[in-house]
Amino acid sequence: MAEMMQERGVNVDPSTIFRWVQRYAPEIEKRVRRYQEHRSDSWRVDETYVRVGGRWKYLFRAVDKDGQLIDFMLSDRRNTRAAYHFLRKALKTMSDYPPLSITTDKPASYPKAIRRLQREGLLLKDVEHRTSKYRNNIIEGTTGHSSGHRQVNGLKSQSLTGSAYQKPAARPVTSAQVVKA
Repeated sequence: MAEMMQERGVNVDPSTIFRWVQRYAPEIEKRVRRYQEHRSDSWRVDETYVRVGGRWKYLFRAVDKDGQLIDFMLSDRRNTRAAYHFLRKALKTMSDYPPLSITTDKPASYPKAIRRLQREGLLLKDVEHRTSKYRNNIIEGTTGHSSGHRQVNGLKSQSLTGSAYQKPAARPVTSAQVVKA
């Protein structure tokens, strides 16, 4: 980008462009998201343990039934509070497409977080919470058949898709690959 600007006679330091990206990318993403294609009302939610900048973090992630990324969040803990904050963030991100069903693995944190969101009126009362190891295979990176891996659309970094879901410790995420929202 700095080179493109220089070709047009404007000298901009690459660190300035990096600061612009950090400042304006979240706002651009927020405004563009409403014009993206329709999302399914069936969400798959999961978390995994990844290494970010030399520290282990929980990567919470949600996709729709077609594998389109809904949202993700890094957290130091995997508890009800973290699940609540992640689901609230995802609901805010996808306010135009609220879920009718949420499928998770079987940790006890999700039912409590979902009930709290329903009590607060942030999530519809009739949202079905399903716990199924096999329905979440789209987010786990495999379909459960011999077809191999499926990439979760939206997470383009290979360290967050594909085989990294089966072996998160083998492919650590660098701090340059994660942009704070």
